[in-house]
Amino acid sequence: LNALLAERGTAPVDSGSRLIDLLRRPQLGYDDLASFDPERPDLPQDVREQVAITVKYEGYIQRQQRQVAEFEKLERRLLPPDMDYSHIQGLRLEAREKLDALRPLNVGQAGRISGVSPADVAALMIWLQAHDKEDRDNG
Repeated sequence: LNALLAERGTAPVDSGSRLIDLLRRPQLGYDDLASFDPERPDLPQDVREQVAITVKYEGYIQRQQRQVAEFEKLERRLLPPDMDYSHIQGLRLEAREKLDALRPLNVGQAGRISGVSPADVAALMIWLQAHDKEDRDNG
């Protein structure tokens, strides 16, 4: 195994490594590891490629899925129509002016406004959470 790893220009392994961990290395493909897994099923080429892509990009795919879930959450988080952006601490002046002028319906829309930064969206979320808690406490 280490001879293959050296040939491919990647670090050797000292002790047992899982093949899936080796497949994550950019220098190795699914077919490269065939001789180390005699019980591996004989898969069509397109399926082997899909397995390698899924394994190699799993971290990126999971991060993208988390971002999509967060985006959907922001789209569902409604902003009060009478919201006074001038009283929200942490909002930059430009963001306050744009939010006040455009009156987005939800946090997702607010985040897509030119001039509203991710930090401004975070300030909005903090304000909303604080006021949600206030509303629950005042019942």
